[in-house]
Amino acid sequence: MSKSLLTFPCEFPIKAFAHNREGSGDLIAAIVRRHVPGLGEDAFSNRPSKGGKFIAMTVTIQAHSQAQLDAIYRDLSACPEVLMSL
Repeated sequence: MSKSLLTFPCEFPIKAFAHNREGSGDLIAAIVRRHVPGLGEDAFSNRPSKGGKFIAMTVTIQAHSQAQLDAIYRDLSACPEVLMSL
């Protein structure tokens, strides 16, 4: 098992990209909230791409472990609506 470069708990931004469709932001929020219950609306920010075809959402969470982050990224990657997550 490799050691994390992060010290937990820590503030951590998660970025997810999807097609700019109705409900895309809600879907990303629901995935992250499965792992971070009680996450407030102020944790989310999003912006459309220059042409408006895509949306980039940043969710800033209080991460408690590498396992929590890994689970969030696994779920985002498994969602066909999410094109990429960083």
